[in-house]
Amino acid sequence: MKKSTKVAIIVFIVLILDQWLKIWIKTNMNIGDEIKLLGQDWALLHFVENPGMAFGWKIGGEYGKLILSVFRIGAVGFLIYLISTLIKAKAPMGLLISFALILAGALGNIIDSAFYGLIFSASKVHGGIAMMFPPDGGYAPFLYGKVVDMFYFPMFSGHYPDWIPRIGGRPFLFFRPVFNLADSAITTGVFNLLLFHRAFFKAEEQKPAEESTQISTESSPESSPEAPSED
Repeated sequence: MKKSTKVAIIVFIVLILDQWLKIWIKTNMNIGDEIKLLGQDWALLHFVENPGMAFGWKIGGEYGKLILSVFRIGAVGFLIYLISTLIKAKAPMGLLISFALILAGALGNIIDSAFYGLIFSASKVHGGIAMMFPPDGGYAPFLYGKVVDMFYFPMFSGHYPDWIPRIGGRPFLFFRPVFNLADSAITTGVFNLLLFHRAFFKAEEQKPAEESTQISTESSPESSPEAPSED
């Protein structure tokens, strides 16, 4: 099987799982509803909608959401180009899997931002289960949809020690962010790159230096053919 086919399969599987889960959550739960995973209080499906980036982060302002969506689309274009280049360069499959996971995650969240506002009615806290393809239209225009998040792992809570400046005595909760399968794919891909494929980044850094050295060598008088002697 070609590497390009394997990459496409990975992206497709992650996208299908990500979108299936999001659509199920969106059409079966109210905002804030929870379902215990394996009967544990610290492992939950907790439905929230995220107007911004991964793990609930966001860009403020009227055009923040649009800027983020356009950035995501640009990042996806770059990732497709990068993966194509790596396949032609016969890069190892482990490296390609990492970028395939990042690409799949980015695409998964782009779908939410681009289309969920068009095809769903708004989800609400009480009695607000969304309808797919509502007769009155969706809740937001193109590129202004909200990303569906659902994985929540509040493993333990407590208070910061009093001796810590500024935050001493305040409550804390670990792990607070709510995320989705697409976020998990991006995080897994990035960690895989950092842990097992750091040589890729070193190689990328060395390329400009090698190209510069080659150019200077080619343009050096010492490298040019010697002129014929007049003797």
